[in-house]
Amino acid sequence: MLTFLIAGAAVIVALVVIIFLYALTQPDRFEVRRSASIKASSDTIFPLINNLHAFNTWNPFDKRDPNIKGSYAGPDSGNGASYAFESSKSGTGRVEIVEAVPSSKVIMRLTMIKPIAADNRVAFTLQPEGDTTRVTWAMDGEVPFAGKIIHLVFNMDKMMGRDFEAGLADLRLLAEKSSPASH
Repeated sequence: MLTFLIAGAAVIVALVVIIFLYALTQPDRFEVRRSASIKASSDTIFPLINNLHAFNTWNPFDKRDPNIKGSYAGPDSGNGASYAFESSKSGTGRVEIVEAVPSSKVIMRLTMIKPIAADNRVAFTLQPEGDTTRVTWAMDGEVPFAGKIIHLVFNMDKMMGRDFEAGLADLRLLAEKSSPASH
């Protein structure tokens, strides 16, 4: 019986070591990226991203929790505009616009406190393509060791990618509804 317990414990320790060693081989950074073609000008779409009040009308992470507690600070839009949030579904953190180039890109810094501390870069790029605009939503950041273990179980690209796709679909509806080109 004791031999069986020791052998079982050795197998568990070996599995844990293998998982840890495999986690060490995982990338130190992650990136999630999705794009959508929207039948609206970049001038119509840009304010829906660059103004955090407008952004949160289609942001899937904010829409997910009707009881989210949020507060805005700084200017309404552009560099320095920020939004702090606390949600049982989306976590606790803060997003701040750190760079805005009218009608072409908005760069945000997303600092998460819960459920896992993280400091990520979020980038929206707008590329005119005829009578449409290609909007790309990307997020990247460092992956600490604990994150590497979590990524072995949860596919960050699939998990976040679904949210990005839903958000871009809502942005499309909002932008095309308010675009003079689509009327």
